[in-house]
Formats: sequence, C-alpha cells, structure tokens
Amino acid sequence: MSADVTPNPDSNNSGRLQNLNALIVGGTSGIGLATARRFLQEGARVVIAGRDAESGQNALARLNTPDRLWYLPTDVAEPESVERLFEQARQQFGGRLDILYHVAGISGRRFGDGALHECSDDGWNTVMDTNARGTFLTNRAAVRLMMKQPMDDFGLRGTILNMGSVLGSSPAPRFFGTLAYAASKGAIHAMTLSAAARYAPDRIRFNLIAPALIATPMAVRAAGDSEILAYLSTKQPMAGGPGTAADCAEAALFLCEPASRFVTGTVLSVDGGWCVSEGQYPRPERPGHAPQPQAE
Repeated sequence: MSADVTPNPDSNNSGRLQNLNALIVGGTSGIGLATARRFLQEGARVVIAGRDAESGQNALARLNTPDRLWYLPTDVAEPESVERLFEQARQQFGGRLDILYHVAGISGRRFGDGALHECSDDGWNTVMDTNARGTFLTNRAAVRLMMKQPMDDFGLRGTILNMGSVLGSSPAPRFFGTLAYAASKGAIHAMTLSAAARYAPDRIRFNLIAPALIATPMAVRAAGDSEILAYLSTKQPMAGGPGTAADCAEAALFLCEPASRFVTGTVLSVDGGWCVSEGQYPRPERPGHAPQPQAE
C-alpha cells in the first residue's frame, strides 16, 4: 500500500467526525487523500476536490465509500471555480459545511521558483496564485457560508484547517531554496492567524498544519535525492527521513474533530523534529583549512 493512504493501524474508528460534512480541497492524492480516508473512517461525509478529474475518479475508487464520498472538480486559482465548488458542496451536504481542509498547493521549481536572485516573475506569480491566493479564495468562501450557519451541538459554526510548511518559518536554503513557495506558506500562516482572531467570536475555528518533508507525489524529487535523505536523517530524527501522509492525516483529524473545539489560531508542526534539529551537512573541503575538531 502506498504511503499516501496508509491508515493508522491503531485507529479504533470511534466516530470522531460522525455525521459531519468535510470538504478537502486537494483531496485526490498525498496528504489530502490520506486525510479523506481517516475522515471517512471516523464517520464524516466527505467531498474531495481537485483539478484533475482522472485523479478524482481514482481517489473515489481507492476510498470506496460511495454513500459518503464525492468528487468535485475545481481550480483553486480561479474565483468562479471556487465559488462553484462551494455551492455544489453545500448542495451535496444538504446545506451545511462543518469542515474545510485546504491541502492543495504546488511546488514551483518547474515554473521558475528558486532563490531570490533566480526566481522568475512567472515562478513567483504561479506559486503565489495557487498557494496563497487559492487558500484565500477557499477560506473566504467557507467563512461566508459558515457565518450563516447555526452553531452545532458543540458550539461551533465551522472549522477551517490550512496547509502551511516548516519552510515558512524554518528555512533550509541549501536543499529547499524556493523563495516563492516559502513566501506563500508564510502568507497562509499569517492569514490563518488573522482569521482565527477575527472569527473566534463567530465560533469559527482556523488552524494550520506545518509539515516538514512528507513522502507524497509532490515530494518525489526531494525524497529520491541521496544528499537530501542524508540531511533528513538528522533534520527529521523522529523518522530518520521523510514523514508519511498518515502522520499529517492524524494531526488534521485532531484539529478538525469537535473534541478540539477550544483550539483555534494554532500552528501544529508535523515535522519529525525539523524545527528543533540542526541537520548535518557533509563537511566541505576548503583549501588551506585543516578540519576542525568536533565538539564533545
């Protein structure tokens, strides 16, 4: 079974999201697909959204829960597409949206993202439009819908969870030097905290997951690079390498379930120790410089 949908073997399927309606934007692969599986296991009704219809149909087949799972196509960079998605999801759910989880995003290397002196205009614009603007559009649509809803039995009108990255606050430029990507995740971080403060009185929660390197289709380049893997062996010491999509799915489940209703404005690092670990680089050989002794 591939890492992006590995269920937690310790799950007791206790109905932690029983009868709640969840929209997962970017739910057709990777972290989104693994989270859709966990949400379904816990009793939720789920709409997964994404740009590629074939991936959507494949996800439906893999998750195989036709009575509580639907796929809707969307392009998060297009306002009309996002508005249409939320109207269709609202109708599919019978009028109420309890959870939005925005996972969708891109890595921009192929578009020209890179270090500041190398990042192209197209690279910057494409990454910011998809990641930061896309999150803004879905969050705005969700909060407009949720503000009109009555509070549920847990005192909530809705829960919104966004996808950040450790690179938004803990850079690693040697191996992950994509400026626009880091900036987009920093923008999502700031937007999430600002929205959490504004909408707490409305009983709408906003939280953020900030993963390190996770073994997903988007991370194929990094996860297949021997130098990066050597770096991760100490940068993510809890796993000695990449995390799994299931690790993020469990974090998402906690932040979206009603049991965490008192949690808002939280940034949860799912990073295997990234933010508290140095990470070791190979020692470069410099002419005229003798190797320095290691500290004991």
